[in-house]
Parts: sequence; structure tokens; C-alpha cells
Amino acid sequence: YLAGKLPIDVYPAVSSVQWAFAKMGESWQDAAFVSVHGRPLTGLAQRIDGRRKVAILTDETNSPAAIARYLLEYGMTEYEAFVGEELGGPNERCRFFKLEEMAETEFLPLNIVILRQTAPGPIWPLGIDDDEFFQRKPDKGLITKKEIRVLSVSALRLRPDSVVWDIGTCTGSVAIEAAKIARDGAVFAIEKNEYDLEICWQNLRKFRVDITLVHGRAPDRLDEFADPDAIFIGGTSGAMSPLLDVCAKRLKKNGRIVINAATVETLAEAGCELRSRGFHVDITLAQVSRSKPILELTRFEALNPVYIMTAKREGDE
Repeated sequence: YLAGKLPIDVYPAVSSVQWAFAKMGESWQDAAFVSVHGRPLTGLAQRIDGRRKVAILTDETNSPAAIARYLLEYGMTEYEAFVGEELGGPNERCRFFKLEEMAETEFLPLNIVILRQTAPGPIWPLGIDDDEFFQRKPDKGLITKKEIRVLSVSALRLRPDSVVWDIGTCTGSVAIEAAKIARDGAVFAIEKNEYDLEICWQNLRKFRVDITLVHGRAPDRLDEFADPDAIFIGGTSGAMSPLLDVCAKRLKKNGRIVINAATVETLAEAGCELRSRGFHVDITLAQVSRSKPILELTRFEALNPVYIMTAKREGDE
């Protein structure tokens, strides 16, 4: 930053990351780097998940013990940790830990954590099977179905650093798929049903996704969310117009709104409201049937048809 403002030369010293990897005897050109120094842990789970080596810059609040407890909450036990304390100083100390041990240990304030994968973790590619999710009982099936979910997430055109809103998240299936793509961004979700909210928390922990999840009826509480690059609306609770007022105002340039509508009434209302706010609307009617065995034969069973509406402002490139 200073070199961009003033005519100065910078003489760098060996970094704590270099020092730590040298002390643990590991190469570091294939490692991921994450900082939780002066920032919350929110989103750390999906940024780490699946990576073989991760260097984490810490602070006194986000200490090695706090990071270990966080990872254990998301079941990320395939990692072991190396902690380098006061590297290069007279009190330098370097140790390996299992996460359970690290969670109960006190550390010197200046430290760095290196995570190393010692076993393969679970892998969930885009299009997680519906049965993998915890769902409401006895009404199992109240979930954005896999085929519709994949098409909807694709329509959001997410980048690794996208900020996403999921309105009416229910089980969290769309938010989870979105967070795994936008792992360096942020996902914000809202759900009005308290029971569904608890189910969503269970799914977030299972699939190692850490998002901002709030209880409420949109557009209430959307002022707590960062401005979005993409918005998914799975339900409006009859508040289409005020909800789209907020979404249209807050959506970033070149952003997209994707709405799933199961009825022609919702389709007509949403299309009219979006166009009146200067959006171009594309609609896909998804009619999906899945194979089902019948004795030695195979038949197809239809899912409910869903309209997938993709809205983008006229004039946005």
C-alpha cells in the first residue's frame, strides 16, 4: 500500500508462513492461505474443506484452540495441525497436534496454524442427492430438488468471491451448493420457519458450509446482509413487491435474481414485478421425471414442474 503512495523500497524478511513450513519440513507451493486475523471465522469451513494444506494467520480471539473447536464442529477431523509460536524469537515453540488436543491447549499470542490433511475427506460435487439432506418430517421432500437446484445455481452465475442471498432457505440446499462455489465470498440466508431453521443448521454442519443464517420473514432483516451479486428466492410468503423493492435496490451491477415458482400465479406476479423494475426476465419451465423400478422394468415418475426465472437489469453487461 505504501509503495503505491510513496517513493519507497521494501526489503522483505522471511514470512511466518515460510518459517512455519520450513520448521514442519513441508513444501508450501501447493498450500492455501487464509487469514482470520481481525476478522470472524464465518466462511472458514468451505474455504478449507478439501484442501490438502492450509496456512492460517491467527489472532488472540481466533486462536489455534478456537480454530480447532470450529473445525471439530464441522467434523473436519481428517486434518492434523502444526502450530508455530513466536517464530524466530527466543520463545519459539513448534508442535504437532490432533484437533482434539489443540482445542484444549493454550498458546503464546503470536502464532500461525498449518493444517495438513492426513486422510481423505468427504466429497460432494454439484448436485447433492436430495436424500443426503436432513429434511422436515413427516413432510419429507420440501426441498429444492437436485435437478432444479443445479439449474437454479447455474443461473446465478456465481464466482468464487460472489456474495449470495438465499431467501426462504428451508433445508439450506441451495445455500450449501452456492457456498461451495462461492467459497471465498459469502452466503446469507433467511428462513421464517423455526423448525426448518434447525434442520438447515444440521445440513450446514454436515456439508461443512458456514454461512450467515437468520430467522425472519423477508424483507425483514435483509438490512443485516452485505449487498449481493446474486439472489435466489425460493419463497416470498406473499410479500413479493416489498421483497423485490429491497432486492432491486441492493443488487450489485451485473447481478442476477433467480426465482423458483411452482404456480402460474407466482410466475405472473414475479414477472410483472421484475419487469416494472427494469429487469429482463428469462423463464425456463423444468419438467423432470426420474426413473423408478417396477418389477423387472423401469418406469418414470414426474416431479412437480417448476418455473425458473432469471432476472437481470436491462443495460447491465
